[in-house]
Amino acid sequence: MLRRPKPTDSEADLLEQQQEFLTADSRSVTVVKRPDKRRGDVEAEDNQKDVVTIEDLPDQIPTLTPAPPKKSRFKKDRVRFEDEDPEERLDRHDTHISAVLSRIFERDTSAVPVSLPTFTGTAFPKVLHRSVVESEGMEKGPRGRKSIFARQIAAQRANKEGAHSLNGSRTKDQSCGATNFAVLPLESMDTVPSRSNVVDAVNSLLVSGQGLGIANSAIETIKIHQENQAKLQAMSQSEILEEQGRLLAQLDPRLVDFVRSQKAQITKSSESASGPGQQEASLNKSLSNRTASALDYTTQAQETSAIEDDQDEENKNLPVVQPPITGFLPGGRKNPSQNILKTELPIKPQKKWLHMDKLEPEKLEWTRDPPPPKKQSTKKAMQARFNFAGSLIPPTEDLPTHLGLHHHGEEPELAGYSLQELFILSRSQLNQQRNLAVSTLANVLTKARAGEYTSSLKSSVLSCLLDAGLLFLLRYSLDDSVEAVMSAAVHALNALLVSSDDEECLDRAFPWLLGTATFPLLPTSQEDEDEDDEGMDESMKPTVKEKEDNKTDHDVARQDVVKGFLKMQGLPRLRYILEVVRPSPRVVLDILEILIRIARHSTAAAIQILDCPRLMDTVISEFLPGSWAPYTSQTASSLYGLPVALAMKLLNALASAGRHACARILNSLGGKELLARFVVVEPSEMLLEPSEALHCSTEALKMFAVAASYGQACSVYTDLYPVLVQRLQSGNRASSEALTPLELDRVRILLVLLTQVTHTAGCCEALQRGSSQGTECPPPPPISWSHVTGLQPTVIGLLKGCVKALDNPGQMSSALILIPSYLLFMEAYYSQLSVQSSFQPVQCLQELESLTSDVLMPLISHHAIRNMTSSFRSSSVICNPVLSAVGWEVVPSLPGLGCSKLKKTSNLTGPDSPLLLPTALLHLLNTITSLHKGLTKRFSSFLLSDSVLNYLRSCVGVTPPVSLTSAWILRHEHHLLYLLLRLAHKLVPVDPEVAKHASLFHQVSLALLPWLLPGSEHLAHELMSILIFSHSLLPEGGRGEPEVAALAELQLQEKTLPGTGVLLRDALLHLPSIRGCYLTHLAHMEPAVLASRDRYLGRTPSISSHFLPELTGPSLPSDWPFLPLISLYERMGLWAGGGQQVDSLPVGSLESVTHCLQWLLVLESWREQALSVVPPVAKLARLACVFLCSSDLFLERPVQELMWVLFRGLTRPDRLEALDLGSPPPGLASFHDLYSALLAQYEAVSFGDPLFGCFMLLPLQRRYSVSMRLAVFGEHVGMLRSLGVSLQQLPIPLEKFTSPMEDSLPLLRLYFRALVTGALKRNWCPVLYVVAVSHLNAFMFSQDAVAEEVEVIRRNLLRKTHYLTDEVLKKHLVYFWLPQQDAELGFSTYEQLPAVRAHRLESILGTEEKTGKR
Repeated sequence: MLRRPKPTDSEADLLEQQQEFLTADSRSVTVVKRPDKRRGDVEAEDNQKDVVTIEDLPDQIPTLTPAPPKKSRFKKDRVRFEDEDPEERLDRHDTHISAVLSRIFERDTSAVPVSLPTFTGTAFPKVLHRSVVESEGMEKGPRGRKSIFARQIAAQRANKEGAHSLNGSRTKDQSCGATNFAVLPLESMDTVPSRSNVVDAVNSLLVSGQGLGIANSAIETIKIHQENQAKLQAMSQSEILEEQGRLLAQLDPRLVDFVRSQKAQITKSSESASGPGQQEASLNKSLSNRTASALDYTTQAQETSAIEDDQDEENKNLPVVQPPITGFLPGGRKNPSQNILKTELPIKPQKKWLHMDKLEPEKLEWTRDPPPPKKQSTKKAMQARFNFAGSLIPPTEDLPTHLGLHHHGEEPELAGYSLQELFILSRSQLNQQRNLAVSTLANVLTKARAGEYTSSLKSSVLSCLLDAGLLFLLRYSLDDSVEAVMSAAVHALNALLVSSDDEECLDRAFPWLLGTATFPLLPTSQEDEDEDDEGMDESMKPTVKEKEDNKTDHDVARQDVVKGFLKMQGLPRLRYILEVVRPSPRVVLDILEILIRIARHSTAAAIQILDCPRLMDTVISEFLPGSWAPYTSQTASSLYGLPVALAMKLLNALASAGRHACARILNSLGGKELLARFVVVEPSEMLLEPSEALHCSTEALKMFAVAASYGQACSVYTDLYPVLVQRLQSGNRASSEALTPLELDRVRILLVLLTQVTHTAGCCEALQRGSSQGTECPPPPPISWSHVTGLQPTVIGLLKGCVKALDNPGQMSSALILIPSYLLFMEAYYSQLSVQSSFQPVQCLQELESLTSDVLMPLISHHAIRNMTSSFRSSSVICNPVLSAVGWEVVPSLPGLGCSKLKKTSNLTGPDSPLLLPTALLHLLNTITSLHKGLTKRFSSFLLSDSVLNYLRSCVGVTPPVSLTSAWILRHEHHLLYLLLRLAHKLVPVDPEVAKHASLFHQVSLALLPWLLPGSEHLAHELMSILIFSHSLLPEGGRGEPEVAALAELQLQEKTLPGTGVLLRDALLHLPSIRGCYLTHLAHMEPAVLASRDRYLGRTPSISSHFLPELTGPSLPSDWPFLPLISLYERMGLWAGGGQQVDSLPVGSLESVTHCLQWLLVLESWREQALSVVPPVAKLARLACVFLCSSDLFLERPVQELMWVLFRGLTRPDRLEALDLGSPPPGLASFHDLYSALLAQYEAVSFGDPLFGCFMLLPLQRRYSVSMRLAVFGEHVGMLRSLGVSLQQLPIPLEKFTSPMEDSLPLLRLYFRALVTGALKRNWCPVLYVVAVSHLNAFMFSQDAVAEEVEVIRRNLLRKTHYLTDEVLKKHLVYFWLPQQDAELGFSTYEQLPAVRAHRLESILGTEEKTGKR
């Protein structure tokens, strides 16, 4: 049976009980429904009954032991006798009207006073007020659970009765004396009542006169009370005590309690009616008792704290313990003063306060002043506490209580709220407390995103909050019925998800080259290893969508916060708030920013926003209306019915997610009408606040530009062509007057729009030709090249004006901001012009020459450009990875761009960014030099500047980290580097000065290739096709006779193998084939390359989305030169086990491996820096694939020659020291696994090949793991017969194998066993023979102090060596001296043993002889 929950159970216990209940699948009740007669279930009614059965409920009611006594006040009336006449009983109980009327008695009203109502001058009775009622003594009447009005009426009646009784019995009270007792002994059962403590009263508390059968019952009651008082006065003290004990023994305890309660009520009323003198005396006496008790407790507490201080230094400066308000002291001792003194409270309770008529001491403890904070003398970490603004409060800071930061939590002396306390407060039943908690959490989130807690807190605040369930808390708070709490939740959710700095940087980068494309803000993908799916058929495995649907909200939110919020149905709730609640402007803006952040998450998230019912309809109808009232101060209190720039920005973010989403916005949501409305109207005519009007117009142009980048909204362009041209011509003001930043942004976005329209118009003819030829291609756009030809003269005129404005200091900043946009438009125009049927080469060349002379050359030589190029090195993210470091806490489930720190430390994202103008200029220069090669040499000055060359040199040999925080800005710097290299490649053949730096350009090209990010596959393809394998960038092949001669001296000892110079020369001759080899192995990237090419070349109808591929790392691995080897191993080595011969390999495998090894030789010889990013152990593992791919591939002569050279280069002294086999190579669990595979392959197919043998000997050096040496001499000892690498063929110094002395006892035993059994012979395996002899000799004759068991092994080995029958082996083991690689034996020997060794040998053998004689 499941146990019931208890109040002490924690939340984990409740969840565990819930899981047990669900697992048991037990039902508490079984309900049987009654049959429906209308449905024909009448027959079943006899067999079925409406019965509710409860499990584990016995049939019989259990008896209670002991059973409570049952009493009935009507029992005596139902007494029956056996001989009683039934007729008499019926008469006695007869209720007929005659029987009732026959027993009517008239009440005697002669003694009842008659009171007439008082006459007043008012028309209506006076309204009762609480304060008046309380002051009039209302509480004298009976309280209980009566209403205020009923208590007031009862108080009036009590006053009247008291007045009448006082007038009627004043004389009798005086005659009775001043010491009359007012209570019976039953009213004080515990203590003996003294005469001074008895309250004087006229009427008795117990005898009321009810039930007396006389008329004047009140007079009779007074007589009885007076008789009782007379008896009490006549009794002695002992007699009273005796009578009291007898009564207590006879009466029911409940009746005694009732009597005591009656006494307590009358005592309380008598105290309130007593004189002020008595009250003051009583209070003073109680106060003195309490003060003494408090001083005693304080002294004891101080003594106790002093003792604790002596024991532990951490408990210094304990606060003085205050006496509690309750009746018990903290030590468990009873407080002598039990009554609660209102003077102890910081605020005196008033009678008019609700529910303060009865003081509760335990609940009033927190109203006292908190103790001062403790001074921490230790360095222990303390819990972080925050104020309402989200700022950290130092634990030692003593803040005043009026700030509201103190509370009755775990540490009441400390001000502020911890995160846990804020979570608890957010679930309060009070609206204000929930609002305060959520608002404080929002402030904490804002400061955490800004990085203000990084230096103060150890752990991440965001991570702690998310792990604690912050997202669920905010989602619950969104459902709150109180608008203030709901608004605070929206603000907190905005602080969690949205980064204003990131949005600002994305807005600034929009006019840059390919600035419309961004990375989706997706968390790093974490592949979950599902063990349950292992071994299942592929058709039975759940799909990715099914796995995602089966995940709980917590699992989804832990991996991706945005996706978790979407799974919690957050979008419908936001729609409800916008549509139904209609909140304040701040909440509306927060919701729009949240939706923008969700739209930037992924295409799927943007589609969910569009699919949410009525969400986008509400946004467009309420915040992008067709007409609106003029903006006034009154309309500022609500944004409904007014255009909001963030709503248009939301449309822009949704459209960037994909061309289909953009089409839905344009066609289904009325996007075309919105564009026409907000583009045509001037901002000054929008009847809005000026800055908001400019923002709305700019965001509308952005939306237009995004749609044009898909080849959409072209009809809107043709309709608005006059307006757009007019706006373009108004840009002349930039060269004559200063524009505001918002106006400059609007002009730049307009140029982005015209650039995208130009690209779209340039694709029209190609698409028309493709559709006419039946090729599968997108439909041609509705605009042609003729629609954009009129823009070029206007833009050239504006560009010339901006270049001239550079000489004006007041206009320079505006001109530098606008020039990049003009240059990008000109590049788009001329790049598309060359593919048009109307292209006129002569006219185009003349225009380019004029443009170069009038605009480009003055621009290149201007000091503003030189200033920008001089800051390349200092502003580079590649050269300064610190610039891209995040400025706030990183949460893997909530990625961001991290622009807060970049904005403060660099100007890369500002309007004067050193990347923007040089990139646009180089982009145009590359297009011009492609059309007019005669102008190429004129631009060499830009490339030959010292700042540019220094920047390129700084880029060699660095490895910038790749993350989402750096990728977005790294991508733009990659554009700059690529364009510089393309221009350099064109200048090297025509300019000798530039050709001097060809090696530098080639090194930068090799460095840039593995840096390129997803979405830049086109640039990688261009680098490999044009730059990487270019002869012009490898000057060592043409002029490098001395270098080749020097390399030729490092030839192999075998004269049959060619030298390195010959192999290098052959590799240079085969550069085109090598390039084809690598491009072939990158064919799997063709879809990504094509998509990237469409984006870079401006083929707008083919662009599917402006979201770049998910950022999982660079497009190419850092070890891409080994790609052919890895590819062949994955296809043949793993699948066929390396047993295939060369003839059985795929076609071209031998050529592919040869070309790969040739390129590796070129890089190792002349571009060693390019492979520095690949660890030496990874190089060795990649080269080992040659032996694992096939059974005889390594025996092919080209492969043998190249592998020998590469192996000797890998084992050069400086590189050999850097070779660490302890670290696992990339892609492998450990190097030992690879070596085990190589051992098996060597035994199977090596045929004693020296090259393969050298690869096997390399890991057997003494400094590497002993496990590989144990594997050779233990599991694969048979390979020693074929491991015939000579000492002269071994490129590794022999000392690497013999020094230091071997300390592995199992390996030494294996050495000795291999030598004795003949498995290891000098003529079979000379290298390992020397190694084994050297280590055994050093071990046997070592003089080091070792453990006793090790010494025993030494003696045994030396003794066994002395009795060997193989005299040659015996001599080598005993007389070994030093290893010598050039000697015949490989080592030198002693002619005669040194004295120390001889003495040791004699001592061991002599001991043995003596032992044998005994």
